[in-house]
Amino acid sequence: MTTMTKLPISVCMISGAEDRRIGRALASVAEWTSEIVVVLNQEVSDGTEAAAASFGAKVFREPWRGFVAQKNSAAAKAGCSWILGLDADEVVSAPLRERISALFEAGRTPSEAAFRFPRCTFYCGRWIRHGDWYPDYVTRLWRKDAAEWTGVEPHAGLAVRGARGTLPAELLHYSNDSIDQQISKIAPYSADFVQHRRQNGLSAGVGDLTIRPAWRFFRAYVLRRGFLDGWPGFYIASLTAFSTLTRYVKVLEAEKKASAK
Repeated sequence: MTTMTKLPISVCMISGAEDRRIGRALASVAEWTSEIVVVLNQEVSDGTEAAAASFGAKVFREPWRGFVAQKNSAAAKAGCSWILGLDADEVVSAPLRERISALFEAGRTPSEAAFRFPRCTFYCGRWIRHGDWYPDYVTRLWRKDAAEWTGVEPHAGLAVRGARGTLPAELLHYSNDSIDQQISKIAPYSADFVQHRRQNGLSAGVGDLTIRPAWRFFRAYVLRRGFLDGWPGFYIASLTAFSTLTRYVKVLEAEKKASAK
């Protein structure tokens, strides 16, 4: 891509307190997309709004309603016919920018309704390219009228109406600055899982506590070759198994508390 042509794309992002990371994300898209929309959590006061505005973003303050509702709110505000969903801890790589630009060359419009691409995570000082974390395909570029966010909190996914293409270039993911930060996500994420299971009348059995966590470790570390990522690969597989066990044990804990009332 020799010239920074503004493409008919609105970048849509939801964000909490991300003043340290949001600039890197927006810098990767500001010069070649037509619009940036950021829906910022209402209570944030760390400078994220100013950081986003410095890249020309339209910032909207809204109370937190969950990932699905928040992402749909951001998409609804897009003024372009195409949307690129981006998180504050992600960066569009140069190769991915080139692939996206090629879709709109000479005023063309893609025939597909949406596109997915692999996401590569930087963790514990290295890029993770095996296990459950890679290639981690995510659908993030779509025609505005062809998709909306759905899913069970906190895992939002796009429901696409129409054909979906694949771009062989990576979205870069700087998810966790430390192991402590990653561990801190287990409790809130498992709480959403427990709520969903309880609302749908689903319990947890022996297999959920034994087979399921063991399978998640084996799949990530052996079948998907997480061992090639060194000790971070082992830790990721172990933490995945532990997180799985924790979610189902907390379902049983919630049942016990409910029956004791």
